Amino acid sequence: MILTNVNTVPGKKIVEHFGLVQGSTVRAKHVGRDTMASLKNLVGGELKGYTELLQDSREEATRRMTEQARQLGANAVVNVRFATSSVAQGAAELFAYGTAVRVE
Repeated sequence: MILTNVNTVPGKKIVEHFGLVQGSTVRAKHVGRDTMASLKNLVGGELKGYTELLQDSREEATRRMTEQARQLGANAVVNVRFATSSVAQGAAELFAYGTAVRVE
């Protein structure tokens, strides 16, 4: 599956359009990560626990989007974007979306 954040796949021609596909995941913060993040806020630096949480969330949302595209018969998703939103205190959704197409 080809994933790209532009409207076309360079060197390929879009021959079929399947429409919008999406994948999402909602993740809650972990108490241990919150404690470590609070301590890190005092001295500064990367919050590695949150970095890992976001990376895992992006991968899961992308996998779900890709699977939806594959079920439609697509071999590429163009114009891929990510969005986040807070759904409850301590929990956030990571949303991946794009346009499923078949390219040759």
